[in-house]
Amino acid sequence: MNQKTAFITGATSGIGKATAQLFAQNNIRLILCGRRKERLIQLEKELENLTDVTTLQFDVSNKNEVFNAIESLPKEFQQIDILINNAGNAHGFTTLQNGSIDDWDAMLDINVKGLLYVSKAILPKMIANNSGFIVNIGSIAAKDVYLNGNVYCASKHAVDALNKAMRIDLNEYNIRVSAIHPGAVETEFSEVRFKGDVTKAKNVYKGFKALQAEDIADIIHFVITRPYHVNIEDLVVYPTAQATPTILNRE
Repeated sequence: MNQKTAFITGATSGIGKATAQLFAQNNIRLILCGRRKERLIQLEKELENLTDVTTLQFDVSNKNEVFNAIESLPKEFQQIDILINNAGNAHGFTTLQNGSIDDWDAMLDINVKGLLYVSKAILPKMIANNSGFIVNIGSIAAKDVYLNGNVYCASKHAVDALNKAMRIDLNEYNIRVSAIHPGAVETEFSEVRFKGDVTKAKNVYKGFKALQAEDIADIIHFVITRPYHVNIEDLVVYPTAQATPTILNRE
């Protein structure tokens, strides 16, 4: 993977950050993207001694910010070999009839439209190069629907469908497309879902060993480093203690 360049959205925390750290250790050049400038600067300083790094601060749900940021890339970072569509969030945890329209908009704008905007901006050069790899980070919510998950599950079902559509549409251009669907991963995810309620967030992972961001980063790295004729197209990952989105073997 020497000299390859990876573009990672949602790189300031969780799976995105862990993936950036692992990629840097394996000499993959990095374009790190996120909304939080301070965290981007900190991560760049951490990794710049391992590989070439540049950062882009933008909101994936804002199409103008997406296209302007990607167009502003320095020449040496303009050829993107690997796109990790990682940015995504869950907002709220309630029934559909009691749901917040603002929460719905946030999930659809980030999880679905954001993935589309970033992919649309990067795909032309991958197509021109007749090569590339897109990894879409989904969720077990893409495979099942659970109580109070409604719109979040719908957004991740959309990611699953878009992943399949991308693989069809980009097949003639030799571009690999893969989706990874994690179960319970212990990150800031639940703090966002529960609006900063740390107690509720911690209870999500109480009594069992959840997946860690590093576990998913390791899987992403495995997927992208297969021989080019190999495409792991769809991968579901649970912690051992989790059987379904709602069945967990807690102590």
